Amino acid sequence: MLTLMERISKRLEPLNATSTKELKQALQSLQISLDDLQPYLRSPDGKPYYRKLLYHNKEVELLVMNWSDIECAPHDHGESKGWIQVLDGASVNTVFEVNDHQLPEEIFDREYREGSFFFAPKKSVHKMKKGNSEDLVTLHLYSPPIEGMMVYDLEKCAACVVSEECGAWWPDHIKQKLKEIQLK
Repeated sequence: MLTLMERISKRLEPLNATSTKELKQALQSLQISLDDLQPYLRSPDGKPYYRKLLYHNKEVELLVMNWSDIECAPHDHGESKGWIQVLDGASVNTVFEVNDHQLPEEIFDREYREGSFFFAPKKSVHKMKKGNSEDLVTLHLYSPPIEGMMVYDLEKCAACVVSEECGAWWPDHIKQKLKEIQLK
């Protein structure tokens, strides 16, 4: 019997120039359960979530995230698109409209419950938080792997491109901030 990591690798390694449909099918076909991921979940330690990279190659990356009570900042995924699966709890996903160098404007939010999948298009801006549940665990499959993620601080009217060490929150350290932009 294959281990979880062997199953993931066997399914994701062949993916190449992945379409939106293929990406969703790959995530669904993994049939990963919350029990499978328990060894990879940790405390978010004052951040919106703790994330663990489960698989990465030049075409795709797979991450698991377990969430605190803090919502993440509005952000995009650079040139990546991806599918998010709610494995436990409920997630509120808020989508924003962004015009060049202006503050993002919230356009709608939607709650996704355990078992749901939702899509994050390339360059779209969103934020996530726990719904009305005690726990939230999500699985994320992106193609290509995320680079150049833009994070927005609505209070500072600023945005910044963050390094791979930073998640969807304003960077704690200058080394995590690759480029900062003042918004109108």
